[in-house]
Amino acid sequence: MPLKGSDILKSLPKTNCKECGFPTCFAFAMKLATGGVKVDSCPYLSPEVKEQLEDALAPPIKLVTIGSGDRAINLGEEEVMHRHEKTFYHPPGIALLIKDTEGEGKIEEKIKKMTDLQFERVGVNLKADLLALYFESGDRKNFEALVKRVYEGTDLGIVLICEDMDVLFSARDICHDRQPLLYPITKDNIDESIPRIKKAPTPVGVRGEGIAQLIPLTSKLKEAGITDIVLDPGSKDLKEGLRDQTFIRRAALKQGFRPLGYPTIAFPCFMTQDRLRETLLAAAFITKYAGIIVLSEVERHSLYPLLVQRLNIYTDPRRPMMVEEKIYEINNPNESSPVLITTNFALTYFAVSSEIEASKIPSFLCIKDTEGLCVLAAWTTGKFVGETIAPFIKKSGIGERIGHKKLVIPGLMARIKGELEDELPGWDIIIGPREASEIPTFLPSLVEKWKSN
Repeated sequence: MPLKGSDILKSLPKTNCKECGFPTCFAFAMKLATGGVKVDSCPYLSPEVKEQLEDALAPPIKLVTIGSGDRAINLGEEEVMHRHEKTFYHPPGIALLIKDTEGEGKIEEKIKKMTDLQFERVGVNLKADLLALYFESGDRKNFEALVKRVYEGTDLGIVLICEDMDVLFSARDICHDRQPLLYPITKDNIDESIPRIKKAPTPVGVRGEGIAQLIPLTSKLKEAGITDIVLDPGSKDLKEGLRDQTFIRRAALKQGFRPLGYPTIAFPCFMTQDRLRETLLAAAFITKYAGIIVLSEVERHSLYPLLVQRLNIYTDPRRPMMVEEKIYEINNPNESSPVLITTNFALTYFAVSSEIEASKIPSFLCIKDTEGLCVLAAWTTGKFVGETIAPFIKKSGIGERIGHKKLVIPGLMARIKGELEDELPGWDIIIGPREASEIPTFLPSLVEKWKSN
């Protein structure tokens, strides 16, 4: 449970000295509880009390950053078990596994896929995030060459997977400034690993044979001052994976159990040889609750649905998904092309635009800002009516780009035809289909009708 202001007040000097910038210690405590000020703002707290308060105020799941620059990904800091309770914040990183035993052509193909497989949806660029480099050959030079190639040839975040600690830390030194994840730290190698980790700190992946084995490992790392940790409970299949991921999340959020308060990693790539099943496993881990998901392969037909699922789950459910208010050109329109209008609710936009594209009719699609509401909801709230649509059409300049004055409105909005014609003198308001799926039939017949006239 989050620390309350009244709980924080018990640790403060209660002198109301105002040196923190607040009139009373209670006001400072309330602000501290909401994250609006740092513990250091109070000059009279002992180092021990500061440490206790910082630990108590820390997120129940530690924030861990892997990678650097624009391609860095943040994991953790989640606050709820279920998205509808509030929201999820940091989407899981999708990683592609590259083994150092794979041929030159295969390695090049995988790196190229990570660059090329990008998709735009709702104005967001969707793509995978990490390359997981796996030491399988037993040849140290071979693995180091792979790490160097990825480090120098891409800006992607890196996961280093290697059981040999000498090779692992040698590879770490090659790409240290990229903040790679070092995996696996286990009960057998943790003692020799701690001094090496502290020498050049980067995030570490802790692996246990079950959740119970993770607890002494994370505790020992924290005692050594190492807190950028990712957990792998060693799940072997989907059943174990969902059980372990849920247990870890619940222990951190509901019980405030700090030794498990870290993001996790899941390996669908090692759970099955079947690509379709691997994709389904990844989809399950996106939902519950992996911070990194490692795949053996990515293809357009399998990666895209995973990225869309991730986008949908990690979008704030309290805010509708919206697209920008503007005129969208579809199929290279010209001055004689139809003009359609709808709301900026993202699903409405994508449904309508994809059906216009399928019709092969060059068209202008005017998107009116309705604060993300669909057509009917926008109408009932007065955001998609004649007196709001008309100023948008006039301001947009679409009238100067076409040689006609015809505007197609959604069939569900037939009732606003008259008022829109009053607001837009000289315009012919055409009632379009009620469903987007009817557009590929509607538009060609409309254009043919115009030509015959």
